[in-house]
Amino acid sequence: MKVERFRWAPGQPLTRDYIDQFASVSPFYEYNPWEEGSERERAAWLDRDGRPQADRDGLVQALLAYNGKIGNTGANATAHIEALRDRRTLVVAGGQQAGLFTGPLLVLYKAITILVEARQASERLGRTVVPVFWIAGEDHDTDEVNHTYVLTDSLAVQKIKLNAAPDVKTSVSRWSVPREAWDDALDQLERSLMNTEFKAGLMERLRAIAAESDTLSDQFARTLAWLFGEYGLVFVDSDDASLRKLESGMFRPIVARQSELSAALLEAKERLAEAGYAAQVELAPEQAHLFAYERGERLLLHRSGDTFADRKGNVSFTAGELAELAEREPERLSNNVMTRPLMQDYLFPVLSAVLGPSEIAYWGLLRGAFALFGMRMPIVVPRYEFTLLEGTVQKQMGKFGLGFDDVVSRLDEKQDEWLKAQGSLQVEELFAETKAKFAALYDPVVETVSGINPGLRKLSETNRQKIVEQIEFLQTKTADAFRTQHDSALRQWERIRLSVLPLGKPQERVYNPFQYTVKYGDGWLRELIDVPLSRDGCHRIVYF
Repeated sequence: MKVERFRWAPGQPLTRDYIDQFASVSPFYEYNPWEEGSERERAAWLDRDGRPQADRDGLVQALLAYNGKIGNTGANATAHIEALRDRRTLVVAGGQQAGLFTGPLLVLYKAITILVEARQASERLGRTVVPVFWIAGEDHDTDEVNHTYVLTDSLAVQKIKLNAAPDVKTSVSRWSVPREAWDDALDQLERSLMNTEFKAGLMERLRAIAAESDTLSDQFARTLAWLFGEYGLVFVDSDDASLRKLESGMFRPIVARQSELSAALLEAKERLAEAGYAAQVELAPEQAHLFAYERGERLLLHRSGDTFADRKGNVSFTAGELAELAEREPERLSNNVMTRPLMQDYLFPVLSAVLGPSEIAYWGLLRGAFALFGMRMPIVVPRYEFTLLEGTVQKQMGKFGLGFDDVVSRLDEKQDEWLKAQGSLQVEELFAETKAKFAALYDPVVETVSGINPGLRKLSETNRQKIVEQIEFLQTKTADAFRTQHDSALRQWERIRLSVLPLGKPQERVYNPFQYTVKYGDGWLRELIDVPLSRDGCHRIVYF
């Protein structure tokens, strides 16, 4: 496996500057990820007494129980959990929403980044650093996570969907998926994957995981534990009831300091705007940045004076009642995108947080919020980005003289150039010349007949249009015949496009990893984990 760097700039301007010129955005972040001293500075701060943090022994018990439930009971993962009892143990954390059959490739890349960052940080600091994958099971947008995509043999980007929906807007971790929905999704996946020596074993494993899974979060966690548990990756579900009890100590100040939290976030939004960046999260003064569960439904709270309620009035609390809820029933509360990073830092001694491009951008709002609660934002590390280039695609790119930059930046232009070189330009020019000559010959006819009888002008114009339409009809048929003649080559162009930019997006944001596992086994994934990679924010091309 060959791995090559490629400078593929993030779409988020703030993230682009974070990677390329950190000094210009340093006011929005606590530590420079490109300076060696940042890790030691962060570790020293985490060693301080008195910083807000959850009960460490309670955290260990919750992690042991949850990882036991999902089958992540290997020696390395268990040892990492137990290591958290030691106050010198640190954490590299990152996570994602639960997705069907892991969701897109980028989920695996985030897990790999967490593992590598933890391993390297442990070596640099000479102390245990535990890799933790945070499953955002409290999220309730099932339409974002109930599907995945694979590329079929017929060059179709096939959507595999879990055809079920919760009765109410509840968290993914509380949505019980019917058995028939699992079976249907597995059948869809099996039909879409190519037949190889690895397929039967892969499908057997995925069916066994689904059989043990009640929720999408269960299936997601068990699948990732199967893939990464042996490397010591520890998993946590943000909607785990045991974890919620530990979070009470953070929910209480979030409730008590609502106006200050809102002010800190809005001030950060203004400062970003002054620096030329748009905030990646919608913010308003009345947002409470918390959800509450009522009869299973997850409801976003808004603040009006001393009252907290959802938009439809299904639930309402005074500030005192919400504070009491945080104290006595924290499992009825849930974080939003702004308070989740604060809660993660409260639960774990986070040395660094592994984030994707959009996450890095919206974390630019949070430095003041961390400070408000006596915390400091952890080091923000960009997750690894990869594009997998299979051997067949590499050969086809070579055949057409395409570099990776050509594929991601100018593929349509390059394909048009190739078609013209095959003779399509001459055909286009021939028909253009024919239409021009016809117009030159026919225009005098129109004028002549109009002079004889003005009423004939409209008829002659209609006749002209019909003749032009027939010429264009023949031109279309000729173009189709030309494409049929070069159909095999054009399918190769399409395979290149769909391999690298399916649905117009980077491969890692669309395709499910098992479309590669079914072809190559799991060796490619293990190799990626072991490849010596540096923290540099670059995209990487992986040549199979």
